[in-house]
Amino acid sequence: MKLLIIEDNESLLEFISESLGSENFLCEKASDFFTAHEKISMYNYDIVVIDINLPGGSGLEIIKELKKINSRAGVIVISARNSLQNKIEGLNLGADDYLTKPFDISELIARVKALIRRRNLSGSDIVTIGGITINTDSREVFVQDSKIDLTRSEFDILLYFFSNPGRVITRESLAEHIWGDNMDLADSFDFIYSHIKNLRKKLAVYLESDPIKAVYGIGYKFDVPREL
Repeated sequence: MKLLIIEDNESLLEFISESLGSENFLCEKASDFFTAHEKISMYNYDIVVIDINLPGGSGLEIIKELKKINSRAGVIVISARNSLQNKIEGLNLGADDYLTKPFDISELIARVKALIRRRNLSGSDIVTIGGITINTDSREVFVQDSKIDLTRSEFDILLYFFSNPGRVITRESLAEHIWGDNMDLADSFDFIYSHIKNLRKKLAVYLESDPIKAVYGIGYKFDVPREL
């Protein structure tokens, strides 16, 4: 899962990013309005954690822009204790959650995970699709009740497919999801092909058919019936 952390306090920004990164989230950072606006315009995120008061503009405008471009990102607002009006306005604009400074980082991590469950995974830590079960909390994967070992990138790709069942996902989206804005440094999509190939091999040991379908010239589609 890829997150954008928008916070003007550099030390807090680094602390949040490192803490969420230790939970295996891919975190990108912005410390001012213009950088944040540029990133949401160029890249897709699962969650945006945003401070209201930013150099160059308001985090509320970032929330408006996310809604304007129909972003699927969940939004968690963080702001000062005395900013009740900002809290109300942020929620009215479509933010999903609000956290008041100062806060315990474990609470932010818990809220990020809860928001991902609510928005992408039917509100549960454990989700099953087509005989494949993912535990998002422990990052374990079971296929037909047998545990398989995945690399971090393979797990993130599979979880991304789980969050977008039946949708055609471009190679660019997958690359961005794994590398973030560092994908621009890649010469080709060979690393995507390699991860997909290895993931398919591990799933094929237990599945009769390959759920990861190649869509010619575009990318891939995770095509299995969803079990509710």
